[in-house]
Amino acid sequence: MWFELVRFALASDLYSHTLLMPVVAGYFVWLARPELPEPGRPAWGPALLVAGVAVALVVWSLGGGGARAWSVEDRLAARVGAYVLLLAGAGFALVGARGARAVAFPLGLLVFAFPMPTALTKGIEVFLQHGSAEVAHVFFNLSGTPNFRTDLLFQLPRISLLVAPECSGIHSSLALFITSLVAGKLFLRASWRRILLAVIVVPLALLRNGFRILTIGLLCVHIGPHMINSVIHHQGGPIFFALSLLPFGALLWWLRRAEAPAPAVKP
Repeated sequence: MWFELVRFALASDLYSHTLLMPVVAGYFVWLARPELPEPGRPAWGPALLVAGVAVALVVWSLGGGGARAWSVEDRLAARVGAYVLLLAGAGFALVGARGARAVAFPLGLLVFAFPMPTALTKGIEVFLQHGSAEVAHVFFNLSGTPNFRTDLLFQLPRISLLVAPECSGIHSSLALFITSLVAGKLFLRASWRRILLAVIVVPLALLRNGFRILTIGLLCVHIGPHMINSVIHHQGGPIFFALSLLPFGALLWWLRRAEAPAPAVKP
């Protein structure tokens, strides 16, 4: 299982982060050491419940999920996910509910240490694909560019653009979402601020993708249709990801600044 996970992660653009997540989770466990209580009474109820779900996942994966052939992603999601659940169950059994709560965040980060089920990946991809097309349509109208849209197809002067699954930006969106969780834990204290920082990734991803589609469309309209094969289209992802970090960083700075304690007033 582990060899298969390493080989899969090294060959995947979407899941290249999975090998790093145990290291990140371990770092947060190390940071949580002062908050760790003395081992308390084992919480057998949650431990057995979590362990039962883990065993069910393993049995289901070994059975192939019925008649359906499992993809590599589905198989790894079930088996590595079961292992993470067993770790959680062991935590409830060894250190009790209080100890498990103290390491809940790093344990939760291990969700990103294995692939998502293909159905979930496809759902996220379709959502980002259609949402980005909606935003791009608004941007084209605001820019005054003549366009006719049919679902994911844009008819522009001199060229037609199709918002393909590759245009969903799921790779950079997942990377930014994980970044938001880590940054929120490191720099923010209030839970609602951490949640806001993570939630804002969704509209930020749609705006980034819509702006990228707009940029490629305007280049094709005003320079030439050959720009569809330009570097900005095929290798421009990191550039637009870096641009999305600007509003993300500004929001993080504002949330952190709003949390700063007010200076003491001298009598």
